[in-house]
Amino acid sequence: MKPAAWHYCPLCGKALVRADIGGLPRQACPDGACGFVHWDNPFPVVAALVEWQGMIVLARNQAWPEGTFGLVTGFLERDEEPDAAVAREVKEEINLDSTAVTLIGVYPFLRKNEVILAYHVRAAGEIALNEELAEYRLIAPAKLRPWDSGTGHAVRDWLARGRIGAQA
Repeated sequence: MKPAAWHYCPLCGKALVRADIGGLPRQACPDGACGFVHWDNPFPVVAALVEWQGMIVLARNQAWPEGTFGLVTGFLERDEEPDAAVAREVKEEINLDSTAVTLIGVYPFLRKNEVILAYHVRAAGEIALNEELAEYRLIAPAKLRPWDSGTGHAVRDWLARGRIGAQA
């Protein structure tokens, strides 16, 4: 799902037009009236492939259909390092403390206009879900299978590197 298009300039109120700027189509003020360009850059998202007690933790967001599970994810906040952000999200969403954080890779998620920074996170503690999550599943690494979009590419790459204990 693409975000809604902008129709009017937030600076001068004129109707925006589609313009080729920097080799890509953008929304901009007509004839450069005030210089505004809506760049529509992707949002940075961190994702955690959480390893806990030899198992992989997958979670289901409250908004997702039954049976749909994924990695723990969240937005990178201003002035936050990505590895600190992923540890924060793991703590906030499933109450686990990150003991090791290793980058798996960076993946475009065009459907949501995001770029995913995916990490393998070793964690300790007791799982407790926050209000965003409906449930979780523990999956043996040997039974984990990647999915075709979003964070599924990080799962694929992590599995290809030899699963548990693999370092980027």
